[in-house]
Amino acid sequence: MQPTLVLSSSSPARRALLSRLPITFSSTSPDVDETPLPDETVETMVRRLAQLKAEKSAANYPDALIIGCDQAGIIDGHILCKPLTHENAVKQLRLVSGKTVRFFTAVCLLDNRNQHVQSSIETYDVHFRMLTDTMIEGYLQKEKPYQCAGSFQAEGLGIAIIDKFHGDDYTALIGLPLIRLTQMLENAGVNLLST
Repeated sequence: MQPTLVLSSSSPARRALLSRLPITFSSTSPDVDETPLPDETVETMVRRLAQLKAEKSAANYPDALIIGCDQAGIIDGHILCKPLTHENAVKQLRLVSGKTVRFFTAVCLLDNRNQHVQSSIETYDVHFRMLTDTMIEGYLQKEKPYQCAGSFQAEGLGIAIIDKFHGDDYTALIGLPLIRLTQMLENAGVNLLST
């Protein structure tokens, strides 16, 4: 019998990605402070938060496999988290205009049956177009990506402000690296290809 699978995320994009796999899962919204710690690198931050989100849901699902995720971008030493406000999103998009941002997406699979943790960080580079203030305002008014690291949604209208992408797994950019996750699930005994 397959263990219960729980996505510890409120992200509709992550739920949509996970629903591509032939498995039943439930989702829950972890209440986690995503503020970077002093002097924390982007890699350390996303790995810490992904595991914290999985652990936050563990008490309610004692025999489950729990997936936690986190994502942030980095450019010129600035960590790009969720902007949360229109003003912060404008600042982020002005900062990335005409530049390349590396996004770091951490995925953590906590096997609550034995407390085994698997985690990985996947990177994806996004080359932004030169953006005018009119383009930025028009995009933000239409999509309102205030809960998205880097202030854009690659799976939505954000594609209109991108010049090109580069990376191994496009699903990592959307927020849940499915290639790595399927390997983790198989390691935990979930065979996605069994008939």
